Amino acid sequence: MMPTILIVDDEPDLAGLVEFHLAQAGFGTAVATTAEQALQLAAKVKPALVVLDLMLPDLSGREVCRRLRADPATRGTAVLMLTARGDEHDRIDGFEAGADDYVTKPFSPRELLLRVKALLRRAGVEATAEKVGLGPVALDLGAHRAFVASNEVALTALEFKLLHHLMARAGRVQTREQLLSDVWGITSPLETRTVDTHVMRLREKLGEARELVETVRGVGYRMASGSRAEAHG
Repeated sequence: MMPTILIVDDEPDLAGLVEFHLAQAGFGTAVATTAEQALQLAAKVKPALVVLDLMLPDLSGREVCRRLRADPATRGTAVLMLTARGDEHDRIDGFEAGADDYVTKPFSPRELLLRVKALLRRAGVEATAEKVGLGPVALDLGAHRAFVASNEVALTALEFKLLHHLMARAGRVQTREQLLSDVWGITSPLETRTVDTHVMRLREKLGEARELVETVRGVGYRMASGSRAEAHG
């Protein structure tokens, strides 16, 4: 099971960018937009690492870091500060508050991912892509294989990427435009049936688990999560 990373940033676009790249690497993710929400989620999901913005609307990232360090349940959680404030004074303040690493905006997603993996290794947490599961559906990311109820399903590379993308965001609606951009790498104002066609083919191959890929009329698609996913297990 891959570790979960908590992303704390009040800029939705940036938080979404970080979440996308971490999810693509196989990590579990959770997102908070305020310090209060971050502390509540940290206690609930017990992340292996927190990517923490310095500037938040209620408390500073430094104060969030101090509180994480003061709580025995989160004292050992790795913290990577991600902020536009990159002068030496801010870096020192971040490290003194308990941060393990410091990355300034704008940043390279590849560098961020390397820093995250390095921090997890230092913390003794395995960050090798393994398997992702949801109800009866399982993906072996390293071997690029998909299974439904332990039976292997033959997916194309694009179908595998689409399924992984939806599973990594289970419970959240993905618009057709988002899917085109994130899975296909296409940004186009033109309407297209590409997404619908591939979702239809993916459902056919998932067989008994086809209902896990839900249509949200007029919006896009969503992978069922929680009890709805387990009901198909």
